[in-house]
Amino acid sequence: MSNLEHKTVKRVKQALVELHLPNIVQELPCSSKNVAGAAEALGVEQGAIVKTLVYSVGNRYVLVFIGGNQICQADQLSRAFGLEGSVVYPSGDLVRAVTGFSIGGVAPVGLVAKLPIVIDASLKKHEKIYVSAGDAHCVFATTADELK
Repeated sequence: MSNLEHKTVKRVKQALVELHLPNIVQELPCSSKNVAGAAEALGVEQGAIVKTLVYSVGNRYVLVFIGGNQICQADQLSRAFGLEGSVVYPSGDLVRAVTGFSIGGVAPVGLVAKLPIVIDASLKKHEKIYVSAGDAHCVFATTADELK
């Protein structure tokens, strides 16, 4: 079965339709967690691959969308979100429970809960960016403005 047939990918495609955005999802030959491989497969710079990271800050889960060539400064997330408490990278089971997606496949749409989000400003320099589409081997193209 193709990764495009997974229920989580179908949920992302449906969410894109509901937002009146193109629902074209591409399957990659490698995992999007491999930023260099995903960038090569798509013919783009690594910074155009969006890493979607989930953290807990205090008692809240949050999403961070950051360019593939960037490193998240987790120690700055409390300030960025205006939250207090420890910043923790949760387990895969918690990520799945909070987002409805496995690590590597967390999409910005089709989430099972609304979460606070921060977006890396470096994504704006790319005409197109590529975000996970519900599976680590699937992405869709968007813009930084659409991601907001």
